Amino acid sequence: MATDKKPLTKAQISSHIAETAGITKKVANEILDEIASLAYSETKKKGEITLPGIGKLVLQNRKARMGRNPATGESIKIPAKKVVKFRVAKACKDSVLGTG
Repeated sequence: MATDKKPLTKAQISSHIAETAGITKKVANEILDEIASLAYSETKKKGEITLPGIGKLVLQNRKARMGRNPATGESIKIPAKKVVKFRVAKACKDSVLGTG
């Protein structure tokens, strides 16, 4: 893999998967697309999906709250809304941070 500080592109990830698994880049790209599509639909439908060894994509309801307009300093009401969060798995944290 590249040693520069830029994150991998989808094409680079597909290429790596293709080489490692012995499949074509097209098939590897289709697999990546299907994983993303499955993550979106399952999170929307069930509220979460776990990507083993990586983490969990979770849909959460955020409560309405009071905030402050930074320009004027006046209090404003921030409405309730749904947000998507990603919780990193312990195995991923340990591997990346070198603990455990």
